[in-house]
Amino acid sequence: MLFEDRDNLLELYNAMSGKHYTDPELLEINTLENAIYMSIKNDISFLIDGRLSLYEHQSTYSPNLPLRFLFYISHLYSRMTKDSNLYGTKGVKIPAPEFIIFYNGRDEMPERQILKLSDMYSITDRKTRLELEAVMLNISGEYNQKLKAACRTLREYAIYTDKIRQYADEMELDDAVEYTIRECIAEGVLKDFLEKHRAEAKEMSIFEYDQEKHMRQEREAAWEDGHMAGIEDSLKKLIQIKLRKGHSPARIADELEESEERIRELIDKLELKS
Repeated sequence: MLFEDRDNLLELYNAMSGKHYTDPELLEINTLENAIYMSIKNDISFLIDGRLSLYEHQSTYSPNLPLRFLFYISHLYSRMTKDSNLYGTKGVKIPAPEFIIFYNGRDEMPERQILKLSDMYSITDRKTRLELEAVMLNISGEYNQKLKAACRTLREYAIYTDKIRQYADEMELDDAVEYTIRECIAEGVLKDFLEKHRAEAKEMSIFEYDQEKHMRQEREAAWEDGHMAGIEDSLKKLIQIKLRKGHSPARIADELEESEERIRELIDKLELKS
């Protein structure tokens, strides 16, 4: 919502490119409004300087972003060249793409990193025939201060989201978002935007934070499940070794500091597997 405003978007582009444009009408916004991939639509895409820039915001790290960008750029190029003769002898000109991700999640990430489509390939011992590189910029906390100093809207958005995370650790989420909005307005952070879109900002912030929390919990649960499975596999291997040596379940339980009931349960699993 913030960067659907052309003035804000031009400010961000100038900060990213080092340019000093003042006319927001130079931007040709072509965000995919109706094309949905994996339930996530393209955030912002626009043309200026003969360059097609695609900006995405992420509060949760995803290594699949290069593939999503490939879907987006393919759709955009298809739309741009629908009236061109792609089978003709004259080359069709297309704008050069730029892929940027603004990350502001809780997970610790570098200030800047490159995500590559080739990192997703199942075979890595061949020469890459198709590559797409996306730059991920961490805008949380103290990261990328120079960029945020050049773009007030981006800096204030980062302050806003950092405040929500801080206060959500101290109070209920609904109260945390409301407190953040009131504090930001008082401090002049996104003041005009929050006063105009207060209800929408609150609703979207709660949804975004809940979604981020849910995905984080899913990852933690998956890690915990995998960790416990790894521990069980190690126990089974030790039990097998000790059984071959003729040790009784009671002795194995004592040696591994586990209950005899647990050891017998794992022995049963081993027997079922065999």
